[in-house]
Amino acid sequence: MDRSRSRGGSRWRGGEGPVLLVVATGGALGALARYAAGRCWPTAAGTFPWTTFAVNVVGCFLIGVLLVLVSEVFSPHRLIRPLLGTGVLGGFTTFSTYAVDAQRLIEDRHPGTALAYLAATVTAALVAVTVAVRGTRTIASWVRR
Repeated sequence: MDRSRSRGGSRWRGGEGPVLLVVATGGALGALARYAAGRCWPTAAGTFPWTTFAVNVVGCFLIGVLLVLVSEVFSPHRLIRPLLGTGVLGGFTTFSTYAVDAQRLIEDRHPGTALAYLAATVTAALVAVTVAVRGTRTIASWVRR
């Protein structure tokens, strides 16, 4: 048994506390940004949820950029990745709302829109992260020359 765990508090002081704090702070900021997007661009019932779609695609793009930067380009502080990746972008993207949006479309008798939304979101998110990773790597290689 790891004695540091049984003494209580040492994991907090030893490094997990700051990580938890930055993830929570970043998550709150990301969730606020997502909420603001939803308030600025509300989606009418029974229509394609463009705001949630855009938030998820933009968030996936930014995650792709961030992960290349923090793992291949820079050697950032150990809290940058949990702050920005898990925290801010994890709070910003909302695949739970994606599922709820699809369920509501089906309940409102718009199954075609729901299926299009489900497929388009996953496809666009994967394309966004792929384009972001490749583009960031390309730009980083140009800058290094």
